[in-house]
Amino acid sequence: MIDCSHANSEKKHERQVDVAADVAAQVAGGDTRIIGVMIESHLNPGRQDLRPNEALQYGVSITDACLGWDTTVETLRRLADAVRSRHLALADGP
Repeated sequence: MIDCSHANSEKKHERQVDVAADVAAQVAGGDTRIIGVMIESHLNPGRQDLRPNEALQYGVSITDACLGWDTTVETLRRLADAVRSRHLALADGP
């Protein structure tokens, strides 16, 4: 299980896409040790502070900075394609 956030992304939520792309390349290349990923995701990208008497932005995290939904979907599709490639490669054999 690989955490695409936190230290692996240098705490920059946008870099989770790059980390996931690297993971996808490893999976597509046949690495069977990778069984999943963790991605910080919310409806809208970034994070916000919770402050008294200030309205919150809808769908933006108040904890860790997150990818927005559209970017999350693209990232998950790339990872799913990598898993399909790995399955095909393993089914074809050496």
